[in-house]
Amino acid sequence: MKIQKILLVDDDIDLLEQNKILIESKGFNVITAESAEEGYEKFISENPDACVIDLIMEHHDSGFILCHKIKKTELGKMIPVLILTSATYETGFKFSTTTAEEREWIKCDGILNKPVVIEELLEKFEEIKQD
Repeated sequence: MKIQKILLVDDDIDLLEQNKILIESKGFNVITAESAEEGYEKFISENPDACVIDLIMEHHDSGFILCHKIKKTELGKMIPVLILTSATYETGFKFSTTTAEEREWIKCDGILNKPVVIEELLEKFEEIKQD
């Protein structure tokens, strides 16, 4: 599946707009949402080809919960869902999805650290498509 439409969810409006512009500069159509609830609504209505979701929004686990809800759907099982976080810098706790066990409880296909490096994002999408 070719990724054309990406759902980007982040409660930091400045970062959301900055990342939207960055991702659109690579030719993608970007749909944005400013909360986990709005993100899920847009996921259902827009049927994106991929999702990039901030970890810490309304609550510390909002991104995990949204990813879990998305991955429970038929579409969510078929598309890349990435978590975007600055938690590693803020807490020192490093999240990973390198093992099946980690993917089982995290319910996403990969984790990227903020700030977004567009090459890393595109690389993650490529890795996921090959799995």
